[in-house]
Amino acid sequence: MKINKNKNFIYKIINKDLKNKKYTKIHTRFPPEPNGFLHIGHAKSIYLNFKIAKIYNGKCNLRFDDTNPDNESKIYVKSIQKDIKWMGYKWNKKIFYVSQYFKKLYKYAKILIKKKLAYIDKLSKKEVKKYRGTLTQKGKNSPYRNQSVETNLKLFKDMKNGKFKDGDICLRAKIDMNSSNIVMRDPVLYRIKKNLHYRTKNKWYIYPTYDFSHCISDSIEKITHSLCSLEFLNNNQLYQWILKNLNIKNHAKQYEFSRLNLEYTTLSKRKLKVLIQKKIISGWKDPRMPTISGLRIRGYTPQSIKNFCKKIGVSKKNHLIEFSLLEHCIRDHLNNIAYRFMAIINPLKIIITNLPKEHNQKIIVNNHPIYKNMGTHEIYFNKTIYIDKNDFKEIANKKYRRLTMNQEVRLRHAYIIKVKNIEKDSLGNIKKIYCTYDQNTLNKNPSDRKIKGVIHWVSKKNAILAKFRIFKHIFSIKNPDSQKNYLKYINHKSIIIKNGFIEKSLINHIKQKYFQFEREGYFIIDKKETFKNKKITFNKTISLKGKKH
Repeated sequence: MKINKNKNFIYKIINKDLKNKKYTKIHTRFPPEPNGFLHIGHAKSIYLNFKIAKIYNGKCNLRFDDTNPDNESKIYVKSIQKDIKWMGYKWNKKIFYVSQYFKKLYKYAKILIKKKLAYIDKLSKKEVKKYRGTLTQKGKNSPYRNQSVETNLKLFKDMKNGKFKDGDICLRAKIDMNSSNIVMRDPVLYRIKKNLHYRTKNKWYIYPTYDFSHCISDSIEKITHSLCSLEFLNNNQLYQWILKNLNIKNHAKQYEFSRLNLEYTTLSKRKLKVLIQKKIISGWKDPRMPTISGLRIRGYTPQSIKNFCKKIGVSKKNHLIEFSLLEHCIRDHLNNIAYRFMAIINPLKIIITNLPKEHNQKIIVNNHPIYKNMGTHEIYFNKTIYIDKNDFKEIANKKYRRLTMNQEVRLRHAYIIKVKNIEKDSLGNIKKIYCTYDQNTLNKNPSDRKIKGVIHWVSKKNAILAKFRIFKHIFSIKNPDSQKNYLKYINHKSIIIKNGFIEKSLINHIKQKYFQFEREGYFIIDKKETFKNKKITFNKTISLKGKKH
């Protein structure tokens, strides 16, 4: 069996288990709850579980933890499958669902009751919480804790048959109300929920908790290493208690690693749902969302997300990851695969006065400065062009390296131009600039003077109207999860819409998907927005290196 040299603690555990012949095959699982779209935190778990299975020639199951009918849906099941496939992973054979084990789980629950290790509690949710105690205060036994086995079995059957309302009663494990681990203070194993389940419909009125179903599902599927985030550290003791007391043959073991926390966002599905409900963002697929779907629409690639997961590694210590690391990963990948074009997002019209109206000079440029195999495209130089408004100043300091009244500038791939005069409207805003071009400077530097700057441009005759969506962080602070009122820190200017121009020849390369607009950043076509607005729409993925996001 292959021994991986990766030094993180999970690989060390697996290597040791293989060396000691504890297992001959490694079997992991990815167990999302279908109550929302997957986010970048889930990507870390996907990467870890599926990569381990691949490295050790093992298996990785996709299992939906569908034990709560209140918020679960087929829509989420489909989106999760799509995200995993998009990231380039394949799960082991068929898809698994906890709901397919409901009969077995019910029988296992009855075994605990018969062993006097579980009981039906009639305390309310508030009372259960109160009786449980705190970190400094011991718990208190429920008055229903010592009911007879017969009474508990009858009540449990009545629960199953829908004779009680939601919250009336629940099934709890009988462990230790004085345990230093609050999780072990008679945790709830089953509760009543009468909403329709997206798979089992109204067949069941009771549903197992994650703590009860997860460890048993792992064992049924013969999972060898059950990997989860540190928030389930205290639940590990319960995981082992349930399996031990049910005498389950395949005894899986749980290992915890740090969850992903990312700057300027939240990875709480509950909080992300609030952003959607309050219409702060448009939905799970909004490009500002940290969801895999949102990142995909924004222009992130599977490889960039996997590279990010590789760089952050696996540890047992939670910490806030810099957003710039994720940006570095996508920028690094797009630098190699994105086709180079020019786009004008803040148009300013330039008239070349010493060019005839009919002039339309074709210039061939490379689609990538390094990879010549990516081909070429045509740009056209003629009398009227557009430059970016920020590339001209009437008055500028010496550090300004673009066009001014007294400073020439080179047009990318073309000629050097010089301002002759400007035209303003009644409010003093610049309408257009009249320039002359030096016809001897195509791909040549003049010998008599030094040209400081190079700017991008698009010819009016060969321009296509385009819409650009530029995104900022949803939150204005690095760690919104640290604030009780996190909505107070919403960035209400997290999306900026611009209308400008792109080179017409880009349409011939539209299937390439990823583009770098010179000096602007990396962009991707948003097909849905393009269809809706009937105008080609680009989402900005990331700025170029050194520019603010």
